[in-house]
Amino acid sequence: MSTLQVDLELIKKYNVPGPRYTSYPPATHFTEKVSFERLLENIEANNRAERDLSLYFHLPFCRSLCWYCGCTTVITNRQNQSAVYLDYLRKEMELMARLMNPGRKAVQLHYGGGTPTFLTPAELRSLGKMIHEKFQVAADIEAGVEIDPRRLTRDHLVALRETGFSRASVGVQDHDAKVQKAVHRIQPYSQTKTAVDWIRETGFKSLNIDLIYGLPHQTAASFEKTIDEVLELRPDRFAVFSYAHVPWIKPAQRIFTSEALPTAEVKLQLLKLTIEKLTSAGFVYIGMDHFARADDELAVAQKQRTLQRNFQGYSTHGGADIYSFGMSSISQADGIYWQNIKELPAYYAALDQGRIPMAKGYILSEDDKIRRQTIMRLMCDMGLDYALMSEYLELDFKSYFAGELASLDDLEADGLIEHHQDGFSVTDLGRLLIRNIAMRFDAYQKTRAEGRFSRTI
Repeated sequence: MSTLQVDLELIKKYNVPGPRYTSYPPATHFTEKVSFERLLENIEANNRAERDLSLYFHLPFCRSLCWYCGCTTVITNRQNQSAVYLDYLRKEMELMARLMNPGRKAVQLHYGGGTPTFLTPAELRSLGKMIHEKFQVAADIEAGVEIDPRRLTRDHLVALRETGFSRASVGVQDHDAKVQKAVHRIQPYSQTKTAVDWIRETGFKSLNIDLIYGLPHQTAASFEKTIDEVLELRPDRFAVFSYAHVPWIKPAQRIFTSEALPTAEVKLQLLKLTIEKLTSAGFVYIGMDHFARADDELAVAQKQRTLQRNFQGYSTHGGADIYSFGMSSISQADGIYWQNIKELPAYYAALDQGRIPMAKGYILSEDDKIRRQTIMRLMCDMGLDYALMSEYLELDFKSYFAGELASLDDLEADGLIEHHQDGFSVTDLGRLLIRNIAMRFDAYQKTRAEGRFSRTI
């Protein structure tokens, strides 16, 4: 990647709005018009088998708003709100348990937010106990939690370890003081290091660091310093996200002036720098956003072509259905998606009425399922083998996607892909633009309103 030469005019050509493909179709296709009766029927059908479960809990509370944030959060200093929320999570789990096969085993668990460590240590213990009471939890469950170092105590981590968590994802974003002030998130390096030291002391086996490029006032020099600092912390994985500027969805982002935000060219420079620094430090560039040490499960899964992609990013548990709890959380089972109500009072009201708090959903067509698998394999394997895809999808891949495959010539001419005898592989340049390549297999791309998504660079 260090010798990669990038034509800025080419980048401008491909710097268009596009989905991130954590699902297909993307969540913008979820609708309130879906038949909830059909969704429930599909959930019941899904529970006739004992497929593995991946559990997600959305814990939305934060004490202050980071102005770049695109998550669904509740900003509050009232600590008692989390205790109330736990009571409603219990209600939701009890309602969903009526539909679920008790023989299903939870092999993966994730707390996201918001700030999961807004909960007190006692509340984290209570939630962990609740989950173990309601679900059959695998002895070797992969349990990960998002950590905000700014208000973390060592006892938070002890409580998480006691309830089975062994993976921690630490939010850093950027250590530069000017950038931190601009995004309303003051977190000096010393604070991050203390959190990491506690994570290691308490026995977590895996550490991920989250960074964001494209924030106000970032430069190559300042971001390189941040990368150098976090490399000293010896993480196992990195998630380096492109800042998604969507002020029409997240009004707090309107505070960022166009002059303060890096240009597409600077964002590309930051991404290229990140890839070069991390790969030279021994990390494998898994794909969009993610890096892992060569012996990490993600890197191994990619080599074995078993890597998967879902709402938590890249995952090694592709055979598991995702059942999610909490406001705004998204679930994914065989052929269906459903999302909970996004507003806290309405989420509570639904549960008080004894209703599963679904707000939107989507039932995939057969074509959706085929394209979902195709886009996922492309983004995980960084290429497509037509014979393998034909076998996997039980169809003639080249015939089914004849139009799409014929449209790839310009991508090859621009150096994003390389064709071989029965398929194509994504080049180093193409990895930077993998969303653009995936869009060629998206049946909805031509009719979709562009304003719904961030730009690909």
